[in-house]
Amino acid sequence: MSLLARPHYPDYSTAPVQHQFYPYADNGGSVVAIAGDDFVVIGADTRLSAGFSIYTRNQNKLFPLAKTTVLGCSGCWCDTLTLTRILKSRMQMYAQEHNKTMSTTACAQMLSTMLYYKRFFPYSISNVLVGLDNEATTLSGTAKRRFTKLGGSAGALLQPLLDNQIGQKNMEIVSKEPLSQEKALKILKDVFISAAERDIYTGDSVFINIITKDGIQEDKFELRKD
Repeated sequence: MSLLARPHYPDYSTAPVQHQFYPYADNGGSVVAIAGDDFVVIGADTRLSAGFSIYTRNQNKLFPLAKTTVLGCSGCWCDTLTLTRILKSRMQMYAQEHNKTMSTTACAQMLSTMLYYKRFFPYSISNVLVGLDNEATTLSGTAKRRFTKLGGSAGALLQPLLDNQIGQKNMEIVSKEPLSQEKALKILKDVFISAAERDIYTGDSVFINIITKDGIQEDKFELRKD
């Protein structure tokens, strides 16, 4: 007498197992830039976090690329380190080949090309490139000229404030006086104080770079640490 093996049927009682791959991590932070007629003020907070954990409270997110060019980054920190390392190496290659420093306009175009090249596996970074161009006017943003630029976790919260204070939108009395460096610095500090009250990923301190034709001047002020 022979025994027949029972056929094996798959077990459909359990839910299917899904495997996902997500290599990015959002480490928070905010970057704000304000441009005047002959200067640019850019600031970035120093908090580096993930979720409800704070990795460090004193991380500088501003990267000077030239005498009058600074890049501010927020987002995935490992992508930030990779992008800035490649940018600095390419600017060194440009300086050695052409015997001059790359201009802010050329640097913005190079950054735009690098980000487009990585469009299928992009850098998870919010970039703000600022500096002075050849005509001593200001340039803020990666490839588009602007007078204010924000990036990072508090960007959506801060944009209406800058539109009102710098763009003078929805104001009954519009001032025609040019934006001074002192006023831009004061507005930038007020913006970060407002962000620290609403955004848990922005806080601790703010590094500030003031860019003029004479170079880059650094400043720092404290924010709330809770």
